[in-house]
Amino acid sequence: MIRRRSARGVAAACAAALALTLGLAACGSDDGDETAASPASPTVKAVPELGPDQKVSIVFESYNLAQASWTPTFDALVADFQKSHPNITVTAQKPQTSTLKGFGTAATASIQAQLATGNAPDVAQLTFGDLNYAVESLGAKPLDDIVGRDAVQENFGGTHPFAPAAKTLGDVDGKTFGVPFVFSTPVLYYNADLFRAAGLDPEKPPTTWAEFKTAALAIKDKTGKQGAYIDCLTKVSGDWCYQALVASNGGTVISGDKTRMTFAEAPAVEAVTMAQDLVNSGASPKLSQDQAYPAFSRGEIGMIIESSSAQGVFIKGAAGSKPAWTLKATTMPAFGGKPVVPTNSGAALFMFSKDPAKQRAAWELIEFLTSDAAYTKITSGIGYLPLRTGLLDDPNGLKTWAAENPLIKPNLDQLAKLKPWVSFPGKDYVQIRTAMLGAVENVVYNGADPKKTLTDAQAEATKLLPKS
Repeated sequence: MIRRRSARGVAAACAAALALTLGLAACGSDDGDETAASPASPTVKAVPELGPDQKVSIVFESYNLAQASWTPTFDALVADFQKSHPNITVTAQKPQTSTLKGFGTAATASIQAQLATGNAPDVAQLTFGDLNYAVESLGAKPLDDIVGRDAVQENFGGTHPFAPAAKTLGDVDGKTFGVPFVFSTPVLYYNADLFRAAGLDPEKPPTTWAEFKTAALAIKDKTGKQGAYIDCLTKVSGDWCYQALVASNGGTVISGDKTRMTFAEAPAVEAVTMAQDLVNSGASPKLSQDQAYPAFSRGEIGMIIESSSAQGVFIKGAAGSKPAWTLKATTMPAFGGKPVVPTNSGAALFMFSKDPAKQRAAWELIEFLTSDAAYTKITSGIGYLPLRTGLLDDPNGLKTWAAENPLIKPNLDQLAKLKPWVSFPGKDYVQIRTAMLGAVENVVYNGADPKKTLTDAQAEATKLLPKS
């Protein structure tokens, strides 16, 4: 059973909890008012532990359950949790408004709809791009105030601690609201067989965008297949990967204080112009995400910039194609001599429970889903980066798997250089993102003027920023 109860003590009721000297939170409050306490405040009292025979039912909502290729892994995790926590019943569900397109946004819409009826899930998986909205508008609970900051930090430790770059991705104003769960960085996957057929060396993949274009054109000219696709440039793709593209050219999409949009400044314009040139030159096809993703799996595109969560799908596609082909991976290309600045995709686990018993059960589930055992299943079953990176060197963890799956290496290498995916502020954050990516898509695939299109979109996005 995976439980960490040492410093928190065990209490079956609030009265017992009040007697402890751990600096724990008011127990039994169902309105979340205790969030005003600071992370280190000695007045914060954690919700009590569950009694040995106390039965609790909770709901876990995950957008990964909307993806057929990922559902078996998540179903297995929930089953394992219930075996080790027989007093907790978990109902696992996909977002109520879930679709395969824009499932991250569908997840927040689902939470909003359920909150309106008073039936929000107890634990929900939301993307890092939804962080501000989850805290400011959906009422995600500050975990430091629910179970105590010591317990939260203890969960980040253990035999294989969280990677330092990952620990604070779900923090707002110094408190942990979301426990980072699954994420990846933009990875360049490529077809080694098409490289050879085009006269390219698959052991020397492109390291710059100029080399990327040259290789893509060679593949198209000499094999008749499509050259390359960047799955970062449409409204459907989301903005996490696009942010990495801009950051790698020295730019940002919003100012550090989140008061000013910056995606029409020179670095972003140059990055989008580079991508437009790939399409205009024929190095990259005019395809949607729905078309490009399976086309690469079938061996019809030489390269693709994609999340490592696609790794399992691509491995199966390469092996199942006729003829089968060899999948390889490397890090994201650079703009000349500038350093690559990868951002993270993925999500954190947030708590929405108001009942103390459900909050404790929800925390038990969060602990389990971010444990060594869970990451072993998630990484080997899907391809997401294990946030407990030490597992990759543990013979009892993922060492054998990592040796057999070198495709994980680029993702791991980029973790050390990670720049967090920026969450836009305010209730109109989705519209801001849509305006930005709609302009990018129009430039890259419809030939619109880069500077004017991005500038016009930035003006519209600026109107949607919260007023100070």
